[in-house]
This record gives sequence, C-alpha cells and structure tokens, in this order.
Amino acid sequence: MVTMTVKRDGLGTLRAFLVFVGVSALCSTAAGALSLTAPLDKRGHRHRHLPGRSHPHRHRERTGKEGQVLHRSKRGWVWNQFFVIEEYTGPDPVLVGRLHSDVDSGDGNIKYILSGEGAGTIFVIDDKTGNIHATKTLDREEQAQYTLTAQAVARDTNKPLEPPSEFIVKVQDINDNPPEFLHGPYYAMVPEMSNVGTSVMQVTATDADDPTYGNSARLVYSILQGQPYFSVEPQTGIIRTALPNMDREARQEYDVVIQAKDMGGHMGGLSGTTEVKITLTDVNDNPPKFPQSVYAMSVSEDKVPGEEVGRLKAKDPDVGDNGLVNYRLTDGDGVGMFELTTDSQTREAVIKLKKMVDFETKRAYTLRIEAANPHVDARFIAWGPYKDEATVKIMVEDADEPPVFIAPSYNFEVEENAPEGTLVGRVHAKDTDVANNPVRYMIPRYTDVEQFFSINSEDGRITTTRPLDRETQAWHNISVSATEIGGHHQDTKVRVNIKVKDVNDNAPEFATNNEVFICESVSPGKVIETVSAVDKDEMAHRQHFSFNLAPEIAHNNNFSLKDNRDSTASIQVLRKGFSRVTQDVYYLPIEINDNGYPSLSSTNILTIRVCSCDNKNTILSCNVEPYVLPAGLSTGALIAILACIVILLAIVVLFVALRRQKKEPLIVFEEEDIRENIITYDDEGGGEEDTEAFDIATLQNPDGANGFLPRKDIKPELQYPIRPGLGRPAANSVDVDDFIKTRIAEADSDPTAPPYDSIQIYGYEGRGSVAGSLSSLESVTTESDLDYDYLQSWGPRFKKLADLYGTKDCPLNEVDDGEDS
Repeated sequence: MVTMTVKRDGLGTLRAFLVFVGVSALCSTAAGALSLTAPLDKRGHRHRHLPGRSHPHRHRERTGKEGQVLHRSKRGWVWNQFFVIEEYTGPDPVLVGRLHSDVDSGDGNIKYILSGEGAGTIFVIDDKTGNIHATKTLDREEQAQYTLTAQAVARDTNKPLEPPSEFIVKVQDINDNPPEFLHGPYYAMVPEMSNVGTSVMQVTATDADDPTYGNSARLVYSILQGQPYFSVEPQTGIIRTALPNMDREARQEYDVVIQAKDMGGHMGGLSGTTEVKITLTDVNDNPPKFPQSVYAMSVSEDKVPGEEVGRLKAKDPDVGDNGLVNYRLTDGDGVGMFELTTDSQTREAVIKLKKMVDFETKRAYTLRIEAANPHVDARFIAWGPYKDEATVKIMVEDADEPPVFIAPSYNFEVEENAPEGTLVGRVHAKDTDVANNPVRYMIPRYTDVEQFFSINSEDGRITTTRPLDRETQAWHNISVSATEIGGHHQDTKVRVNIKVKDVNDNAPEFATNNEVFICESVSPGKVIETVSAVDKDEMAHRQHFSFNLAPEIAHNNNFSLKDNRDSTASIQVLRKGFSRVTQDVYYLPIEINDNGYPSLSSTNILTIRVCSCDNKNTILSCNVEPYVLPAGLSTGALIAILACIVILLAIVVLFVALRRQKKEPLIVFEEEDIRENIITYDDEGGGEEDTEAFDIATLQNPDGANGFLPRKDIKPELQYPIRPGLGRPAANSVDVDDFIKTRIAEADSDPTAPPYDSIQIYGYEGRGSVAGSLSSLESVTTESDLDYDYLQSWGPRFKKLADLYGTKDCPLNEVDDGEDS
C-alpha cells in the first residue's frame, strides 16, 4: 500500500513522503511521474484492495528455493501529483495529476474514465492522456479531500482493461482565514485586591485553516487594551491580573481588548480581536466610619415611648454583606431611657425613646454608639479594626404637660338606693410643670349619659345625683377629666369604676311559671312538682329560700308542700279521685322567704290542672269537655276536605273578579249587525276625490228598532220585486253615482234583504284615483237568485265586477288591484 501526503515546512517548501507496506516495492519515475506496480488479478495480475484506504497496488518479490527471486508480472498506474492548492485564481485549470496504465501503448486505443466526488464538475480527465485538471477554485475549509476512481477501458468497446482504482486528491491549505472569537464579547469578574497573576478567565479563538499544515492555524494571543492592569498568556489566552491592590472603590470596571494572530504571530499572519469587560467584585477591605464623632439631639418631655429621637449613620464604601453595619449602645447615662434600632432600608441607626423623660427631673443624657461590620474578611483583618464609635448628646426640652392623676384608675363603691348627693369618692390630679397651675375637674357626658354622678370641679369629689338600682346596673364606668387652668388648657383623663353595692330590696319568686298537670287517677302521696325560686338580689353565703303554703290553704285536703331545705320545695297529692268535671284547675298559693336582711317574702300562685290519662298515665286531654273526633273521619281526611273547599272558593272568587274586569261589548250580541262589523274592520275610506263620507247609519236596519229582526244567516224565501223607477239602467246612459245611491236607498228600505250587497261600500272610491284600490277583499262562490248581467253594460271599468256576479258558475276571484272597483 502507498499513501502520499504533502506538508509545508517552515520555509514554505513541499516535501513528499511515500510509505510502502509489503515485502518490496518498485518505484519508477518517468517525466516527473511516479509509477507503481499493481498486484496480479484474475488475468494473471495481482491486484489487492485494502478497505478504508486508497486502492493500493503492491509489487511483491518472493524468494524461492535456493535463493531464487520470483518476479510478479509488471503492471501499474502512473500519476504526477495528488494535491491541489486551494483558492487558486489562475486563468487556466490546475493540473492535479496524470494517470497512466502499463497497458497503454500510446496508440490511443485506451480511454481513461474518472468517477467519484466532483468528477466531471470539479475534476475533469483527458481520456487520452490521463491528465486530471481542477476546473473550479477549491476551498479546503469546505472540503479537505476528494475520493476519485480511475479506470482504463477499450476506446472502441468500453470494455474495462483493468479493475478500477481509487485515489484521493487532497486540497492543500493556505492561510486564508483569520482567527475568530466565537463567544465574544466576554464578561469576567475578579475580586478586588487580588494578587498579581490571579486568573481572570480564558479566551479562545478558532482558525478554520488546517492546523496540521504549516502555521496557518497556530495562534498567539496578545493584549491590545487593558495594560498595565491585566496581561494574557500568548499560547493559552488566559487573562491574569498584572497590578496588585486594585481597589473597587477607586475603579470597578475595565475594558480589555485581546488579539489572536495566526502564523505564530509572525508578520503576514491574520488576526482577530475581542472585548473583555472585567468587573472587580467587592471584598470587605473598608471599616465603617462615622462622619462626625459627636452628635447633638433633643427630645421634648411630652414624647411618649417608641417615638423617634434622631438618626445617625456610619459610612462603609463596601457593598452587599461587606457593607453591612450593626449598631449598639455601649455606654452612657441614657442607656436605660433610650433604645437603638437599625432601619432595614437606609441602614441608619435610629434612636428611640424607651421611657418618658422629665425636664424637671433630668435635662440631658449621653449615649455611646458603636458601628461594626458583622462580616470581616480574614485576609484583611490586619487592616482593622472594622468598627467605629460616636457620642450622642440628647437634651430634654421643657413642654407644657397636662395634669397627672395620682392613680392610674379609681375604684369606688356606693350602696344602691342611697339618697341624692351621697359621696362616692374623690380623684386628685396635679400640674407637674414648674408653674404648678390649679386643676379643674369634670365628667365627660358621653361616659355618664344618664348623669348618675356629678363632680366638684375644684376638689374632685364625686357624688350621686339620684338613688341607684343595682339590679338595673351593677357597675358604672365613667371618666374624669382634669384640665390645667391657664397654660394651653391641656387635659388628661382617668377611668373611674363605681360598683353599686346590693341591698335586699327584691322579694324572691318562682324560677319558672309553668303549669303542673296531674291525672284524674293520681295516687295520694305522689310528688307532682318540685318548685324553686330566684331573687334579683345577691345571695349571701349560706343564704337559702324557704317555702310554705299560704295560711288560708295551709290545711287543704288536696295538696301539701315539703320544704327540702335546699332552696326547693316538693308538692305532693293528699287524696285521690280528682275529676275534671268537678274541678279541672287548682290554684296553690306558696309563700317564699329569702331569709335576707331585712327578710323579704312573696306569695306565688302554682297552677295545677287536672287531665284525662290512659292506663299508662299518659295525658290525653286537659279540657273540660272531652275531645271527640267525627266518626269515620281521620284528621288527615278533614284537612283534605278543608283544603278542597278553600280551593273551590278561590276559583269562584277569581272567576267573579275576571267577570267584573271584562269590558261590555259596544253592541249587544242580539242586536249585532253583521254589516256594521264588516264596515268596522274593512272600510278603507274614499279615494283622493271622495268628499262625501259614507254614512254608516245607512246600513243599520231601521226595522230593528221596531223589534222585528229578520234572519240574516239565510236568504229570504220571498224575493221582493224591484220597485218602479229603480229598474235596471241603460248600458250607456247610467250615472254611476246615482246608481250607487239608488241601490243604497233600495237596500235601506228592504228589511229582508241579505247583507250580500254590503260590497257596495267599496264600489266608489272617487274618480281617477291615483293610488288605485288597496282592497284585498276575497269572496267565495255564493248561490244567489239576483241577476247581475246588466253589469256587462257598465263598461271596462266594471268588467271584473260583472265577471264576479254576472256568471254563477265561475268562482269569485280576488279583486284586481290595478282597477278601481
């Protein structure tokens, strides 16, 4: 096997290397071409293909017995070169190489065929000489090599003379691509105060040229901008710090420009640049510092605890956790009067009042405040200490304060029913200012709406204005206001709780007023009820109620009472044989004594009702008359019957109401005139020239007033003859207006005429109507004995009417809207 590679050394010259695999090889050079012998094939030649490589042609020599050398038949390809320079822009195609077969005797009977990648488009072969040319400019970065197959065939028969052989054409690289930074621009961070040589980041450029050929892809890095702060390693592209103690507080960002140049950085090489933005990150290298060592503040004595007195802040140029500052009180006589907190937003120390200050007692306080970093970097601890102190002097300002009560609240007691003006208690307040002005007292009315109490405005004595009732209101919670006379009239209030002490002024009474029910067959001695009592007054310790029957019934024969000595009493039955008919209710008066001081008693009536019971003493009825249900009907049946009656009554009431709301007709049904109804709904009125409105009264039957109403739903049996003078008019001399009036008069005077002639109300709408008839009247075929043939003589305007009434056999069609009827 033989392969051929071409490399370019540092001086730009070409060197060819041939590697032979086998026992021996025979190389011959003729006219600048390289000739290789091929192995034998089936025709007596040895030809061996190795997969994955260019088709090799090996020439073997074997050593026979007794040192005899055996030679294989000689046959091979010959070619000049196997590479082409990229980006060639000459006027002529580039000669890639020349193929020559041993069987080619030069008589032109052999034709060379080329196939494979780019054959016929990029690479062409002279089928006579075997010269291969590249017809297009090649770019190694697009395709570095091409695999082609050559074969020699007979020109006349195209019969292969040898098996096809594969070879590779490599594109020789030139330096035509500059280095590129594919991921730029770059951003990097490095802590401030880093040592010289601290790695910041590594930048890498790529070159599309062949890294295995020459120096076209050998890159060298350099820094164009960013010195003297940073440097870059030429071979690796690692950026490092070049100066010590770079301070973020002085400068935080640096713009660095890195260049990558090929050809090893020599002259003539191509280059590319990228930008690197380097940011110094913060470290805790600065201690906090107060802008001043002494701060002066003031607070008024009327301020309440929790109010802010003042603020101060230590400055730390570091950021984040490195710039956090904690504050604490370290010393001073105001440590117990003030407290220190930190504002989470502004990081300021906030001094607040912890206890109320008094100008008259102490007028100035001093505090020592320390500010320190909670996070200290051990690398810079020698630069410490990372804390600072400041002194705060606080002056107390005098304020006109309201009076102050001696006690925060007052509790008094007064007996109920005490007379008006009884003293309840006294409150006292004083002015703590230096002036010590007198104080005036009052009770705000909203705390004592009913004005049970009054107060002396000078000495603060509280008295009652009326007797109090503990059972109505046991406690009275009022407020007393003290106002300084003079000054700013400031006031202060205090809570006064007044308890009304109990007096035994309410007699006891039954706890419940329920009735007691007993059966008629109750047994003597049975306890039918246990009564108890309540008292609105307070019960003293060991105080209990006692029960007795009223003296007037103490010896009755029906019931007895037993005091249980526990504020309850039992009611027992003394006899049997109670009857509801004889007496159904018994009233038992019972005296209850509260045994208080003074002792009070009351008489309460216990109602006992006699009831009818079954054999299990279950109460059935307690009425005087027994309750008997109707025979054969249950309660559910009675309820159903009652519901039906109610529904029927509701229907009747609704029907009557609807009848009352119904409007009366304009004409009584018996007197209804069919012709009037037709006029009411179908009268369209006259035309433009109809000045004589049709009188509806002409259609009313005059005989209706005399009580004679002929049948209108059938034709009359007797046909009245036409009156003299009202006969059929001539065809050409008739006046339509007179004809219509004549027909109307005839119809009015005929009491038995049916309403068929009611159509004459549409007969005249005026002469020359522009709009024409708007009637949509339709009629049905009727059987009539009247002769309407004379309508044929009225002319074309009445042709349709003559057709409708003149022929009895034709159905009555709709009126022509295009003609006047």
